[in-house]
Amino acid sequence: MERRTLLRAVALGGSSAVLGGTLWRGAAYAAPAQPGTGPYGPLGSPDANGIRLPSGFTSRVIARSGQKVPGTSYTWHNAPDGGACYADGTGWIYVSNSEINPSGGASAVKFSATGAITSAYRVLSNTRQNCAGGKTPWNTWLSCEEVDRGYVYETDPWGVKAAVRRDAMGRFKHEAAAADPVRRVVYLTEDVTDGCFYRFRPTTWGDLSSGTLEVLVAGTATSGPVTWARVPDPSGATATRSQVSGAKRFNGGEGCYYANDTCWFTTKGDNRVWQYNAAAQTIELAYDDSLVTSGTAPLTGVDNVTGSASGDLFVAEDGGNMEICVITPDDVITPFLRIDGQSGSEITGPAFSPDGTRLYFSSQRGTTGSSSGGITYEVTGPFRA
Repeated sequence: MERRTLLRAVALGGSSAVLGGTLWRGAAYAAPAQPGTGPYGPLGSPDANGIRLPSGFTSRVIARSGQKVPGTSYTWHNAPDGGACYADGTGWIYVSNSEINPSGGASAVKFSATGAITSAYRVLSNTRQNCAGGKTPWNTWLSCEEVDRGYVYETDPWGVKAAVRRDAMGRFKHEAAAADPVRRVVYLTEDVTDGCFYRFRPTTWGDLSSGTLEVLVAGTATSGPVTWARVPDPSGATATRSQVSGAKRFNGGEGCYYANDTCWFTTKGDNRVWQYNAAAQTIELAYDDSLVTSGTAPLTGVDNVTGSASGDLFVAEDGGNMEICVITPDDVITPFLRIDGQSGSEITGPAFSPDGTRLYFSSQRGTTGSSSGGITYEVTGPFRA
């Protein structure tokens, strides 16, 4: 699935904008906002949970930081962050990181086939500021430490096997991970203002205990061909981003998501969504709010990102106006939901249930603006197949 570089800004729920200019073709571009033309229609009034949703969608709270997960004896962690879903027989599991330091770690909630919560439990403990991460094709969760010389931990969503620290994946301020089963690599983002974009090439696919850490090398342009170079010392004794001449810099790497030969990743420092074409080994911008020529940028504070079966991208905002925005395959961008009354928070951990009918995510600090106020939600409705 390929996307054009620029996106039409669509007005839903009161937001409108016009995007203009291209960075890869050098031609002028402008398209008027077209209210109500997004795939799900306009946002409604806030529901009982303070969430504005399109018609046909409903929300529920599945967990609150510091409180027992409903129907269980397990206390949900503070500052819920990155997450992913896993099939579990006829039910599924949602795993969520905890972005606190010290302690960190990750927890999981298990659901039955009807969506009822059946259990909740810890899958990772005694780590530091576990921000985002990524799901592997062999159904483990990669939990990333967002601290200097942080580690990646491979965890078991079922909580049966002990988590394993994966030193070979490099020590830096990790944010997110996305597995590419075609090239048999895992892409990694780095959350610093002069960070890099990496990939880890395991010696044996499915075993992350050894392999080669590589960094993307390219010029200063926002589009064009790229190469990859080995990071000589993944231990980070010298910062991994400083070891390879020509390593391309990204301003605050955040979420990343892989599908169909493309890895999308976000950079919060300049509010961009990038797309790396793994087959062609090229990079370009999928969204850049500096190209908004009138109105209001429809997506600000880009952070975690996930995708649906329809090819839609769902990008969560850290701040902004607390929205998850959808970017469609035909290059329309529009709010999918908005959380009211939680301006001191950020939206984290978007992930779809295996059947694609439920979207999970958290408000990391909820209404209190504190890590102890986190709320984890589920949205159900007619998502595009």
